[in-house]
Amino acid sequence: MKSNKLAHNIAFLALEKKGKDITLLNVSAIADFADYFVIVTGDSDIQIKAISDHIEKKLKEKQIKLYHKEGYQSLQWVLLDYVDVLVHIFRPATRALYAIERLWGDAKRKVITEKMYDSERVY
Repeated sequence: MKSNKLAHNIAFLALEKKGKDITLLNVSAIADFADYFVIVTGDSDIQIKAISDHIEKKLKEKQIKLYHKEGYQSLQWVLLDYVDVLVHIFRPATRALYAIERLWGDAKRKVITEKMYDSERVY
């Protein structure tokens, strides 16, 4: 699956579990280790776990391998590594502290909203 389609699929999977402030950063022109970041906010440990588990389960069903996962024990910042797409699921304060969108300010940005779910969902 192409990285653009995978990033969008992941964003919509996060939306299914009520992830907030979902942003895609296209870093392909400025990074050599990934094409996209999917950045999501979850309001609680339970929600962050639900978002992470949902993404992992649904992609595994499509035979898309998760290469690495970090932060699942503390649930402040969970990183899911799908090689070309890195998923960052944050608690609000942690997202504000690390400000990935600001650090990668040169990346093309797309905000994913519920209004886009039915019209742009690609899986």
